[in-house]
Amino acid sequence: MQLMKVDPRALKDNPDNTRQSKSTPQADALLLATIKAVGVIQPPVIFPEAGGNGYIIEAGHRRTRMAITAGLEEIDVIVVDAANDNGAMRSMVENIAREPLNPIDQWRGIERLVALGWTEEAIAVALALPVRQIRKLRLLANVLPSMLDQMAKGDMPNEQQLRTIAAASTEEQKEVWKAHKPKKGDTAAWWQIANGLSKTRMYARDASFADDLRLAYGIEWAEDLFGPADEDNRYTTNVEAFLGAQQEWMTGNLPRKAAIVEVNNWGQPELPKKAERVYGKPGKGDCTAMYLDREGKVQSVHYRMPEPRKTDRRPGPAGDASTEADDDTGVVGKTRPEVTQKGQDMIGDFRTDALHEALARAPIEDDMLMALLVMAFAGTNVRVDSGANDTVFGTERFQRHVARLYSADGRLAFDMDSVRVAARSVLIDVLSCRRGMSNSGVVSRIAGDAIGADGFLPNMGTEDFLLCLSRQALEAAAKSVNMAPKARVRETRAALADHFASADAAFVLPAALFAPDPKDIADFMKYADGPEEEESSPDAAIGNGSEGAQGDGVGLDRFDPPAAVDEDHVGEPATDHASDQEETAHGIAAE
Repeated sequence: MQLMKVDPRALKDNPDNTRQSKSTPQADALLLATIKAVGVIQPPVIFPEAGGNGYIIEAGHRRTRMAITAGLEEIDVIVVDAANDNGAMRSMVENIAREPLNPIDQWRGIERLVALGWTEEAIAVALALPVRQIRKLRLLANVLPSMLDQMAKGDMPNEQQLRTIAAASTEEQKEVWKAHKPKKGDTAAWWQIANGLSKTRMYARDASFADDLRLAYGIEWAEDLFGPADEDNRYTTNVEAFLGAQQEWMTGNLPRKAAIVEVNNWGQPELPKKAERVYGKPGKGDCTAMYLDREGKVQSVHYRMPEPRKTDRRPGPAGDASTEADDDTGVVGKTRPEVTQKGQDMIGDFRTDALHEALARAPIEDDMLMALLVMAFAGTNVRVDSGANDTVFGTERFQRHVARLYSADGRLAFDMDSVRVAARSVLIDVLSCRRGMSNSGVVSRIAGDAIGADGFLPNMGTEDFLLCLSRQALEAAAKSVNMAPKARVRETRAALADHFASADAAFVLPAALFAPDPKDIADFMKYADGPEEEESSPDAAIGNGSEGAQGDGVGLDRFDPPAAVDEDHVGEPATDHASDQEETAHGIAAE
């Protein structure tokens, strides 16, 4: 055996080398950086080529290859006699018996280098390791020496447990180690030790307050070197001070019509009684609830209080007190609907927000605006002045839009841009897909389909909305993105939520699109000739009166007050006079 210097390019690979699989690019990069920094520490082992003048590598193929990549002209090698098996056994033993340094030995070696004057940055360059990894290993200096001795035997905790142990004080470690110290020859119950030393952490990235409140509450940040390198890993274990600062920040930054609420056992906000949560964009009349989640972060949700509903208390045919509910007794095997009631509420919110955004931003021609305005006032949620019974509904709501079209002296003075702005504003106030009293009915869906409001619908592939879908709807959504449905519904739901959270394309339930059901359109079109039919049918006219009126004219007396007597038309049928008024109105409109 002798030591000599050779050109690494002159060495030949051993065909009987035990390690035939390629190393990872990361391992090669690490070895290359180390060779560039400190050279080849362990010389490769070579032996003379049988029947030739060259040398064959027995151990150190990667070192030789990386030395060539590093541009070294010569390296030290150890020359041994050729074995009968071409070095196959020695190659096997050399690879099997190798064991990397455990973290304890790495830490002790790093501490020795620091004592010799090496900086953390210089050690990181020499070992081709991140500076963060060097600092993580140096955290072992905070571990109790008796624990380090146990770890040096190969009994290592996992990274999370080691993080918890290193963050605790020496006194706390002594108490916990005394209670859970293993017997001779046994392994330590690191999970019990970590549980005994664990403390709740509140991270700076979740804090809404600034440094003034942090200093006022005496909060000091510590760095978690085991956390992800691309995140703010500062934390504090002073939970009460952190939550107090967050609470004070919420109090000082409470929006208008907002309140601070508590959370329930599941971490959900406790909204006021009968409040309905808003999942889309909040309206002007909606309220905001702010709360702290389980991680101490400030969260907010929006909700609205329902309007009082009138219930029909008419006695039924059998003398029942109410006819609101049907008797479902005896109904067996009810199938779950595709979307739950909560899901329908969310779809209504999504549609309304998309419709309003489309009305505000989408290109709409003037003739379309006028058509939409006509449809908007045919909605089921519209209430206007009625000259028949002097009841006024919602006038102030629309006066602010009409006022834009008037000059200071009360005359109509506007340009086309003002008309467009006013028309869009009125349509936004009128058209709604929300469930309940404000629903405009099928006209809102026709309008949304006409102006392309489908393109403004949000991503519905969220956990909150997917919880509202049935198994069939979830499986259909999975098939639409070429995803095989899972065995369990919750697994399919979780897979869809993960997919749509990372995918570029958003998920929109087909049933949530604006295109209305053809049956609804057919029902709506029945009203196309409604007024003419009602005027020509005496039964229809009677039906406009009070309920229960029977052909005696009582209903007509209530809703059709008698007109003043016109002496010039005495004896002429009333229908002819009404017809003249209609023709005059149509003529004015035509002009």
